[in-house]
Amino acid sequence: MGKIKVVGTRIALTDTRRVRLPPKQADPELLTSEHRQWRKAVCSRAGWRCEWVEGGRRCPVKAPARMFADHIVERRDGGDPLDPLNGQCLCGSHHTRKTAAARARRLGENYSVR
Repeated sequence: MGKIKVVGTRIALTDTRRVRLPPKQADPELLTSEHRQWRKAVCSRAGWRCEWVEGGRRCPVKAPARMFADHIVERRDGGDPLDPLNGQCLCGSHHTRKTAAARARRLGENYSVR
């Protein structure tokens, strides 16, 4: 039996947002050669494998998946930006979770909920 050909949609997508956000730009501090060396040192120390531990088990994700050198104590919270001991290698999922939790904790400290 032959395969059925799927025809793509002919409906054009339209951006209906009233306000357009500016494109994301990396923090200039993260583009320096010092930061690239820090990132390489942190991820190499971890064997390019996610260091997140949950339920007594380490995350199995490793390169070639995208790995992030994450600041354990975030730079905004006073963490040393180039100290390898303030770094951990995280997969995208765990980096997002950790960053969101730190942001929520920071907002909780600065804003009261009514």
